[in-house]
Parts: sequence; C-alpha cells; structure tokens
Amino acid sequence: MTTLLKVGGTTEVPVLTLNRPERRNALNIELCQAILDGVTDAAVAGARAIVITGEGKSFCSGADLSQVYGPEFTAALYEMLHGLSQLEVPLVAAVNGPAIGGGAQLAIACDLRVVAPTAAFAVPTPRNGLATDAWTIRTLAALAGVGVARRLLIAAEVVDAETALCSGLADRPGELDDAVSWASEVADFAPLTLAFNKRILNGWADEDEIAQRYAEIWASADAAEGAEAWQEKRAPRFTGR
Repeated sequence: MTTLLKVGGTTEVPVLTLNRPERRNALNIELCQAILDGVTDAAVAGARAIVITGEGKSFCSGADLSQVYGPEFTAALYEMLHGLSQLEVPLVAAVNGPAIGGGAQLAIACDLRVVAPTAAFAVPTPRNGLATDAWTIRTLAALAGVGVARRLLIAAEVVDAETALCSGLADRPGELDDAVSWASEVADFAPLTLAFNKRILNGWADEDEIAQRYAEIWASADAAEGAEAWQEKRAPRFTGR
C-alpha cells in the first residue's frame, strides 16, 4: 500500500511530502488526516520547524473530486487546515508546483511559503459552485492583499510564482532545499516566542491567553538564556522553557 505522506528530514526539521503523484497530490479524507497526524506527531517528537511539500510536479491539486461533495471530506479538510494554523510549531510550505483549491489552502495554512518557478495558486470555487470558509478568504486577503485575493476568489484567476512573491502570498523563491534551509534557521529561534507570535498572527488567541503567554515568555528560561547569550556574545540555545 502506498504511503500517502512520506516523512523525511530530521527530528528537529522534518519534511512531510504529500505522496499521491498519480493524482497530483489531491486531497482525500485519508490524506487530510495523515497531514494533520504527521505534523502533530512531529511536534510531539520535538520538531522545531516543519516543511510540507508535494511529490512530483505538483504541490497539491486540491480536493479529490471523488470525495469533495461529501460532508465527511469538508470536515476532514477544515480540521486539517485549522489544525495546521493552530499548531505551535512553524510550518514552511515548499510549493514545488501548482497549489490549487485545497492545495492553495494548505499552503496558506503554513506560516511561510517558498515557491519554485513552476508554482501557481488558484481557488477555482466560482467555476465549480463550491465555497471556501471565511478563514480561507480572510487569510488570503491578509497575505496577498485584497486585490490579489479578489482575483483569486472572484475572477478565479491563476496567480503565478512571480505574482505570489510580489503580493506577499509567497515569501521566498526557491526549491525544497531552500525551504529546509530556511526552516532550519527558524528552528534555532525561541519556541515560546514563535508559538506566541503564530497564535496572534493567525487570530486564535484571546486577550486572556495573550496576557498569560506574554508574561510567561518574559519569565521563561529562554528569556534568561537570551540575555546571558547576549552578554557572553554567543548564539543562544533555546529549549522552549
């Protein structure tokens, strides 16, 4: 049986690869569950940053149309997307080709996007009579600007890698190795701070949580390590405590 999600890389920076190249890595219920389980397991095992990419020439072609019209699929899709958005470990998408529909949603559920020249983004729901949730629409507008979001969501246009980079939908040009290198840099940063920033940026933290986490970070061992490293003129060694 083919493994839907291949796991490589290292414990600190694992690489999760969608592995349905014969379907251009289209999402079905099982793959959505495998992605969410994969990032969760990696975080529990000690990952400090996680890279997600696709096998073959596509990042993810969207929903598998044999399942997309059932409520079980949409429940699995949004559980996965929102789970990635709430995961406290940073996620880097290595967009190695087209990211269409659910594939575009998967990319924007990650925190950073590295795009190959062949990358492209599209949300073709106006063409197929379906809908994305409000989280997708708002996240697209926040990342790419309202103009590009309207082109994706109203005009059903395909946005190429260059446009994605210019608009902010993508962050850096590059291939998988570049995404892994960037994730490795991020993995050295303070985990508590990254988790705090991610929760607020993605809109999941209420005011009470923000206040509590803010205080905990300033009182953390990592904050003390940062100050000590500065005094000793060395790189800090953060532990997430």
